[in-house]
Amino acid sequence: MDTPPPMDPVPRALPSALATALAFGASGAVLVLEIVALRLVGPYVGVTLQVSSSVIGVALAAIAYGAWVGGRLADRYDPRALLAPALILGAIGTAVTLPLVRWGGELLRGGAAPAVLMLAALAVFLPALVLSTIPPMVVKLQLADLRRAGTVVGRLSSIGTLGAITATLVTGFVFVAAMPSSVIILSLAVLLALSGLVLGWWLRRDGNRPELPGSPRARAVLAVVGLVGAGLGATAPTPCDVETAYHCASVVEDPDRPDGRTLVLNSARHSYVDLADPLHLEFEYVQWIAAVADVLKPSGERMDALHLGGGGFTVPNYLRATRPGSSQYVLELDGGLVTLDRDRLGLTTGPDLRVEVGDARVGLAAQPDAGYDLVVGDAFGHLVVPWHLATREMAEDVARVLRPAGVYTQNVIDYPPNRFIRAELATVAAAFSEVALIAPPDAIAGKTGANFVIVASQRPLPIEAIRSRLAGIRTPVTLLAGAELADFIGDARVLTDDYAPVDQLLAG
Repeated sequence: MDTPPPMDPVPRALPSALATALAFGASGAVLVLEIVALRLVGPYVGVTLQVSSSVIGVALAAIAYGAWVGGRLADRYDPRALLAPALILGAIGTAVTLPLVRWGGELLRGGAAPAVLMLAALAVFLPALVLSTIPPMVVKLQLADLRRAGTVVGRLSSIGTLGAITATLVTGFVFVAAMPSSVIILSLAVLLALSGLVLGWWLRRDGNRPELPGSPRARAVLAVVGLVGAGLGATAPTPCDVETAYHCASVVEDPDRPDGRTLVLNSARHSYVDLADPLHLEFEYVQWIAAVADVLKPSGERMDALHLGGGGFTVPNYLRATRPGSSQYVLELDGGLVTLDRDRLGLTTGPDLRVEVGDARVGLAAQPDAGYDLVVGDAFGHLVVPWHLATREMAEDVARVLRPAGVYTQNVIDYPPNRFIRAELATVAAAFSEVALIAPPDAIAGKTGANFVIVASQRPLPIEAIRSRLAGIRTPVTLLAGAELADFIGDARVLTDDYAPVDQLLAG
C-alpha cells in the first residue's frame, strides 16, 4: 500500500492587525493612483466624462485581474512569500507611472478614444493590478477555519473598502491641495517600497517563511528598474508651471510681444494677457465679448458685471480700463489659478474687482435679483465643460440676476457637427426672449471647430449696432439672429439638470 505524499504545511496566519493594515493599505493605494491618474492624463487628453470613465474603467479592470491573479498565486504558493514582493513590485509600477504618462502623453495628446484609453492604462493599470493581488493573499492566510470563512472574508473586504474610501477622501480633500501629483506618486512609491522591505524583514524574522521567488539577479534588476523609474519620474517633462487643485497651468511668454502672456490650462490656450496694455485683446472671442459690452455701455460709462469664470481675467481688466468706477464680481472655481494670475499675470483685486473662489453656479445662486448689466460666462474650455453650467436652470438663474436690459454673453467651444452649440443655443433661448450668435463663418458652416459667443437678453438686442462693431474686427465674423439662428438651432434639444450629455455632444 502506497503512502500518500506528505501535505505542505499550512502557512501561519498573519497577526490580525497586520492583515487589516495590508488590506486597508493596498486598497487605499489603488484609489490614490486612480484619483491622481485623472490629473496626470488631463493635460494631454482633457478632463472629460470619457477620460474619467476610461481611468475608472481601467482601474476597475486592474483590480479585477489583480484579485484573480492574487487568488491563483495564493493557492499555488505560500502567500507569506509573496506579500513583500507584491508591495515592492507595486512601488516599482507606481514609480514608472510618471515617465510613462509624461512621455506617452506627448505622443497620445488629443481626445481620441484610443489615445485616452491607452494613456489611462499607462497611468494606473500596472501598479493597480499588482497591488490588487494583496487582499486575496491576505484572505487566504487568515482562512484557518472554514467555519469562519464568511466572517474573515467579510471583515477583510470591508476593511479594504474602508481603505479605498479613506484614500479617496484624503487624496481629494488634502493631498491634491497640498502637493503636486508627481510628489503624491513618488511619495506613494517610496511608502510602498519601505512597507515591502519592512514586511519582508519582519516575516523573515518571524520564521516559517520561504525564500523570495526569483533569483537574486532578477530581484536586483527589479530594484534598478524601480530606482530608474523614480528618477525618470522626478525628471520627466511636465507641462505645468503650477498644478492647482483643478488644472495643470502654465504661463507662456509671447515671442512677438514682450508683455504678452498666454495662460495654458490642461494643454489648451485659455487666456491671453498683455501686462502693459489691458486694451489689447488677442483672442477673437474676447474681442466679440468686448464689442457687445461696448455696445451695451459706451466706454467710460459705469457698468456692473458678473463673470462666471476668471481664467486670465482679460475681460475684467478690459472693462476696468475702459470703464473706471465699474463694479465687477468674478466667480472662479480654482483658487490656485487666482494666485497664479496675481503672481504671473498682473491681477490686482479691490473694491471695483472682487473675486470669490467657488463654483460658479453656487455663487450665482447667492447673487441678488436684477443686480448686473452684464454677465460673462467663460467657464468652458477646450473639451472641459462643467455640464451643470450648460443647463436651462443655469440660464434661468443668469436671467434672474440681470437687469431688464442686461445682456448675457457666453463663450462656447464646439467642433463639427456643432451639436453642443446648437443644444446650448436652444437652452439659452428657453430662458431668454432674445438670442444671437457670434462665430466664424467656417465654424457655423460646420467646417472647423471654434469659439462661439452666445448673446442673450430679455429685451431686443441691438443687432445692427453689434454687427457694425464686429465689422471693425480684422477677422471676418458672422452674427446670426432671428430666422437664421432658428434654422441653425434646428431641432436641438434643450439641456436640463436632468438631461445634459455635454461630453457626448462634444464627441461628435
